[in-house]
Amino acid sequence: MDKFIYLILSLRWQDIIDISLVSYILFRFYVLFRGTNAFRVLIGMTLLWFFQQIAVSMGLIVTSWVVQGVVTLGAFIIIVVFRNEIRTVLLARNLKFIFWGGRSKKVISTIEIIVESVLEMARRNCGAMIVLPGKEDLEEVIQKGIPWEGEISKEMILSIFWPDNPVHDGAAIIQRDQITQVSAILPLSRRDDLPFYYGTRHRAALGLAEATDALILAVSEERGDVVAAQDSQMKVIKQRRRLEQILQQHMGTAAKKSRESIKERLTVITAALFSIIFVTGVWFSVSKGVDSLATLEIPVVYMNRDPAMEIVKTSANTVSLELEGSGALINSIKPDQIQVKLDLSKSKVGPNSFTITRENISLPPGIILKGLKPPVVDVDLDVLINKELPVQIDWVGKLPDQFVLTEATIKPQTVEIIGGKRMLEKMSTIYTEKVSLNNLEGSGTITVNLALNQASLKTASDSNEKVNITYDTKLREKKTNKYSDIT
Repeated sequence: MDKFIYLILSLRWQDIIDISLVSYILFRFYVLFRGTNAFRVLIGMTLLWFFQQIAVSMGLIVTSWVVQGVVTLGAFIIIVVFRNEIRTVLLARNLKFIFWGGRSKKVISTIEIIVESVLEMARRNCGAMIVLPGKEDLEEVIQKGIPWEGEISKEMILSIFWPDNPVHDGAAIIQRDQITQVSAILPLSRRDDLPFYYGTRHRAALGLAEATDALILAVSEERGDVVAAQDSQMKVIKQRRRLEQILQQHMGTAAKKSRESIKERLTVITAALFSIIFVTGVWFSVSKGVDSLATLEIPVVYMNRDPAMEIVKTSANTVSLELEGSGALINSIKPDQIQVKLDLSKSKVGPNSFTITRENISLPPGIILKGLKPPVVDVDLDVLINKELPVQIDWVGKLPDQFVLTEATIKPQTVEIIGGKRMLEKMSTIYTEKVSLNNLEGSGTITVNLALNQASLKTASDSNEKVNITYDTKLREKKTNKYSDIT
């Protein structure tokens, strides 16, 4: 469990992008193909693949081999058998919809058709009456008109109530998205409190509203008014939005539409979450399933050292790290991605011991530290001081026998050295790097470096780490008599 939590927390941004892209592709595949036979078969193949993974984890070799063969064969079957269905789905969608977009919605609903038709007839002063039944039966109340059984459309409604149409005088009955009857005769209301300008059409609409729970829409051909009759009441509708609300409440589409919308959103969210979980599981099984080990030598980086102190000596300049991770991740490690850092902010003058822990090591996400050597690093610190030291030439070798060194001067003769107090107090001179006598002839000048053997030693800013040696040689005098040796 701890390892799993660590892997979750160690996800790289590249891994997140990888999982997100594949998850989105899988989700788009669901959006495009859900409801098709190819999609149902693919669901079955996915379940077989899960079964195959379980068989592998349980060590069922033959079972996993057989299921793997079935899954492989099923992939070819889907492509061959359902190629026409796949082609139809892809050709029916544009490129934008393939990569972005939801399910196609119905272009126009029944309510929208009725609203558009009623408002259009009101603009034209075309008389009309539309009946939308409720729960109560209308057969005993109205006189049957002419059966119509046609799918509702704006053009169909306008043509029915066209003044020259023989069936325009009666009412049209609409159930769901079908026009079931036209030229239906409705009972007349006997109320005497109606406005004088309400004619037979309005009294018929109110009469049916008094007798049943139906909704009746009436359009006046004289004034172009839209009237809604329901529950023994009659209201003039002047706003489109109000007409839509009345129709939605009567037909129950508002709640239905809301439920369908919520269901659709839940379905989409579930599909998206499943895609993410599925791809993440596959990614972990592939990327983290097989771990590899690697041992790397990493330099130690000393941080927050007091500028007044200098590192004189360390027990180790590198740390050997044993790392574990996926093979692909181990092979992709770059040296600059790993650091071993030691904090010297609380160190003192003299020997200091530091225990290296996981907090001291910076590792790429997904890499686990299995071990390290050495676990402890000793660091010797000293206070920095400046000291002027004479320069001494470090001669090596031997001059040719015929030559003798007559003069050797060094410039500068002294240099200012910066280093640890304890070390510099023990030093009385500073040597140059080794200068060979083997090839010196005549006279000349050579430039050599100072032998700053300790890394903690350095020259002052106004001094140079190089010195010039001017030398002069001459031929050795030949012996002239037997007493030369004595002389």
